[in-house]
Amino acid sequence: MRVPTIIVHGGAGADLSDAPDELRHGVRAAAQAGWQVLASGGSALDAVESAVRSLEDHPRFNAGRGSVLTVDGTVEMDASIMEGDRLECGAVAAVTRIANPITLARRVLESRRHVLLVGPGAIQFARSSGIAECAAESLVTDRQRRRHAQLAARSSAADGGTVGAVALDRHGTVAAATSTGGTAGKHSGRVGDSALIGSGTYADSSIGGVSCTGDGEAIVRVVLGSRALHYLKEADNPDYAAKVAVDLLVEEGRGQGGLILVDWRGRAAYAHSTPLMPVAIMSPTLAEPRVPF
Repeated sequence: MRVPTIIVHGGAGADLSDAPDELRHGVRAAAQAGWQVLASGGSALDAVESAVRSLEDHPRFNAGRGSVLTVDGTVEMDASIMEGDRLECGAVAAVTRIANPITLARRVLESRRHVLLVGPGAIQFARSSGIAECAAESLVTDRQRRRHAQLAARSSAADGGTVGAVALDRHGTVAAATSTGGTAGKHSGRVGDSALIGSGTYADSSIGGVSCTGDGEAIVRVVLGSRALHYLKEADNPDYAAKVAVDLLVEEGRGQGGLILVDWRGRAAYAHSTPLMPVAIMSPTLAEPRVPF
């Protein structure tokens, strides 16, 4: 039996000591936004886009408004989205002046021509698709300005988080989406796993979907999204697949992070090697999103 389900995450780099109620409220609101789509008979693709947009709009998360800053003090964002019936996908990388990169990635998917657009080319595509640009300053929060100043003083980089969502709809379609501002203090032009299909995001409706977060270079090294679904297919156990995939990230990828996934039946799972990864889950058996942290 397939049960509509959505699970969202707010990044494996989150810090519970800094405004924990904002984290809980943010992931809960994102899960509710996605669930409203599923509950009304909408598609999993619409649900994950809605959930991730909610997190991009929330200044507490490292995506959209609230993204971490590059070494030059600018915002460069990555995002990807995938629908698992026909393996349709779209992604953007190193984009600026776009409030919701996940929607731009969705437009790339819908173009059916390309999978990944980057930098100025992605912005040009946004203009031709009717997506309005925003002021670059509107994406920068005081919290990230302070963080950037602290990093500059220490002359060292710090890891950032990522946001994502995975959903199954009543028609049996699985979709996944991931969005991030990247790593704090990163070199301009750096692209992590969140824009790479198979690494940060993957969906196959016959198996499930996954969204990853953490050390982007480590996630890319082990192609974590694809490997997680391989484990899920072999074991038919979402909790086991999530745990083994994170163990792979740590042991072979040599990094830290986490992931969320939903299988083709609607069973949700998550795992992380970091102290915290904000998560919220919603399904027909729940009166409101479950926020297990």
